[in-house]
Amino acid sequence: MAQAPHTPVLLERCVQLLGHGVTAAEAEGITPVIVDATLGAGGHSEGILEVFPQATLIGIDRDPHALEIAGARLAGYGERFEAFHATDDELTAVIARAGHSAVSGVLFDLGVSSMHLDEDARGFSYARSAPLDMRMDPGDELTAAQVLNTYPEAELVRILRDYGEERYARKIARVIVADRDETPWETSDQLVAMLQRVIPQPAGQRNRSHPAKRTFQALRIEVNAELDILRSALTQALDAVHVGGVVVVESYQSLEDTIVKRAFRAGLESQAPADLPVIPPELQPWLTALTRGAEKAAAEEIESNPRAASVRLRAVQKARRTDRTKTTDRTKTAASQMKGDRSS
Repeated sequence: MAQAPHTPVLLERCVQLLGHGVTAAEAEGITPVIVDATLGAGGHSEGILEVFPQATLIGIDRDPHALEIAGARLAGYGERFEAFHATDDELTAVIARAGHSAVSGVLFDLGVSSMHLDEDARGFSYARSAPLDMRMDPGDELTAAQVLNTYPEAELVRILRDYGEERYARKIARVIVADRDETPWETSDQLVAMLQRVIPQPAGQRNRSHPAKRTFQALRIEVNAELDILRSALTQALDAVHVGGVVVVESYQSLEDTIVKRAFRAGLESQAPADLPVIPPELQPWLTALTRGAEKAAAEEIESNPRAASVRLRAVQKARRTDRTKTTDRTKTAASQMKGDRSS
């Protein structure tokens, strides 16, 4: 593979898991199609295209700069690679635009990329002074500065609490609103200085995370609507893969991983009421787990690639076709019939 500026996390394992979908497609005599829903610099996509020369790949990214980098990196794969400027919740539309009705696998490598953190002007990092931007797509309107300077205090509390899991959310929000009346929020170092002043630093906790980490995470998620997009994208991905197709997700914080667990659990568990004596086939699980819980990176990978330290990898394979809307209706009907039989 060509030398890349950033090392993809758990590359070999992701490729291995996606291979289940490739094998299933070939067994049906169809060309395997993989979607890299978070293309970034193209590291995962390059690995997939190299290991599976029979497959084609669709890359999606909301960042035009990432598309340029990945496009140059993957140009040698010709028509086997096609990139789209879109958000993950446009997955169904992108697959249709690429001329496919179903795909063999979808990969998500969530969160902010090393590429974004390294670009000072984007404002994602609290380690360097930069404008409070945090837009993954520079064409979007909302910036972190706008959130800090215009959101009501109650909304700031909600964002910091729900998206940053910040225990000092109320205190921080109060200071944000009070300080902006005198000086608008403009730069990352301005915000970091305030957080270092406001958040207590317990003595003797040298390994405690940076006091700005949770606030920066919360602002980034709000600016880019990351969690709402993820919920929709997972639903679309599970619908888009054919029988035998797989969905693979790398999460890096608990909010993402919780959403993934819930989305997968809905297909891994029976849809029938707990007291239904016989479970009809259409209410049985329609996904199969390919990982036991969340897999983590080995110590060797973490040492060479620190970003891998927080990864949680989950993967599922579609076991059968399903219409989840109809399944929900059938579940309710079965429950009603069961109650009616018992009352008669």
